Amino acid sequence: MRPRPVEFLKSIFGSGIEKKSVPLSDSYGMESIFGTPNTVAGPAINAATALRVPAVYSAIVLITDAIGSLPAKVFQTAGGEKQTADTHPAYRLVHDEANDWTSAGALRATLTVDALLHDHGYALANRVGDGKVQEFNRLDPRSVTIKADEITGEPVYEVRDGSRVRRYGYRDILHISAPLGLAPIKAGREAIGLSKVMEQYAGSLFANRARPGVIIKSPLKLGDEAKKRIRDSWNAGFRNDGNGGTAVFDEGMSSETVNAMTSADAEFSKSRADQVVEIARLFRVPPHLLFELSRATWGNAEEMYQAFLDLTLRPWLDAWEWAYARVLLTPQERASGYYVEFVIDDLMTANAATRADVYAQYRAMGVLTANEVRAGLNRAPIDGGDTLDNPNITPGKPVGENDNRKPGEVAA
Repeated sequence: MRPRPVEFLKSIFGSGIEKKSVPLSDSYGMESIFGTPNTVAGPAINAATALRVPAVYSAIVLITDAIGSLPAKVFQTAGGEKQTADTHPAYRLVHDEANDWTSAGALRATLTVDALLHDHGYALANRVGDGKVQEFNRLDPRSVTIKADEITGEPVYEVRDGSRVRRYGYRDILHISAPLGLAPIKAGREAIGLSKVMEQYAGSLFANRARPGVIIKSPLKLGDEAKKRIRDSWNAGFRNDGNGGTAVFDEGMSSETVNAMTSADAEFSKSRADQVVEIARLFRVPPHLLFELSRATWGNAEEMYQAFLDLTLRPWLDAWEWAYARVLLTPQERASGYYVEFVIDDLMTANAATRADVYAQYRAMGVLTANEVRAGLNRAPIDGGDTLDNPNITPGKPVGENDNRKPGEVAA
């Protein structure tokens, strides 16, 4: 039988390593011992180095800004009607402010960044005397270890604070995870590392004014010291600030430019674009939202934006809604119709015409009532809006305005 990771490490380093001090259930333990491993391309990729890759930075900002800017509210379904529960104590925490110095949206953005960079994002729920949550305070994700209760199997959280370890139940920690519990920058270390190498290559190329190398020819046999002086003199005069200077050769000497534009160099620009697509795939973001527009057209840009809502944001929003409900709503409140939901109207405006057409067709077919449409738009119900009438036939108007009958004429 294979040894457990903790026992395996103890067999190598001795008994000084304890499970409590080296949490192998997250990434912090191994990286704190061994450091971040290098990629095949060369550079080590961690939270700090990954953010220096423009496509990674752009993808993370895109996702977190969207999640942080969307308003979340507490709703209640009662009597078949959806109502905003703005008097519920949880409403302030999900819609307004997480604590006195952090807005609710800012906390969501920060914890989502933690999940994208460190696998998980955590915030401690501080409760008052009656058990209601008063505020959320972010926790360093590298200080938290997720374990299972020895008796119930419920998740518990151990938070390290210096030499102390505090243990919290799952209703005391607001917890959001990256897909599969693995941060994209870890799942795609090699792709990000390759992109970083390309950035460094481009930087070194243009640091030399993007000029190829030069061979200086001499009809005389030169010693090593003479060659060094000629090379240093050339570099001092024609690299960087000496760009565009005039060369003066001794008799018989000449220069020849090395053709540095190989077939690989010709494909360099395309390769960099391909890496943007690879990173977009890693974060499940349509490439055109990272400003890689080679595959985007006016015809498919709207569809790709809809894919961003459905495939990128929707899983995150669902996870946030349940994370809030688990901590802020009791099982009894959830059973009685309370729930947390994001209002995504602002993000749907890009496809507003399509939505309007679909709703209009459903209303004309008698599939949806006016109040069901208003609920889909997060609008309050109206009186008389629960009938499946056809809005193209205006009730209360003279019959001549609804069909070809004359006033007073009875339909056959």
